[in-house]
Amino acid sequence: MGRPVATGKTGRLVQAAFIFALALVLTIAENALPSLPVPVPGVKFGLSNIAVMYALVFLSKGQAYSIAVLKAMFVLVTRGLIAGMLSLSGGILSLTVMLVLMTVFGEKVSYTILSISGAIAHNIGQFVVITVIYTGMYMWAYLPVLIISGVVAGIITATLLRVIIPVLRRLS
Repeated sequence: MGRPVATGKTGRLVQAAFIFALALVLTIAENALPSLPVPVPGVKFGLSNIAVMYALVFLSKGQAYSIAVLKAMFVLVTRGLIAGMLSLSGGILSLTVMLVLMTVFGEKVSYTILSISGAIAHNIGQFVVITVIYTGMYMWAYLPVLIISGVVAGIITATLLRVIIPVLRRLS
């Protein structure tokens, strides 16, 4: 799929820092946008996952996980404990699913399949945390909406990733 653009330890570190900064900028930009008009509050496109997916494909799995954890810490500090837990659970499950797909299928798996699978896994990770936190509420009715929104978000994320890859490669 991809190979690291930067060479040397310092170059790879700088590139990971740049991708992490991009993830933060995309997180802030998406939080400034109004929520989508769907029956489940908080459904978003997951634009910052473009940066995390780029890190997984073009950097390393360790750097991708580090970026996801640091992004969750940023969300924790800026939006609170529950938002941080949702970001961490969704991000880790999403990355793990994409990594498994890349390991099993290698070059045969497309960005679109990776992105859709990652987005659905992200929503499921968040769903699990929400159902644990709000045990008295009936949440299962929201699961189909979360899966459908994951498919839509995954397609959008994959499309934007394809557009942004040449730009990021030139900047690196």
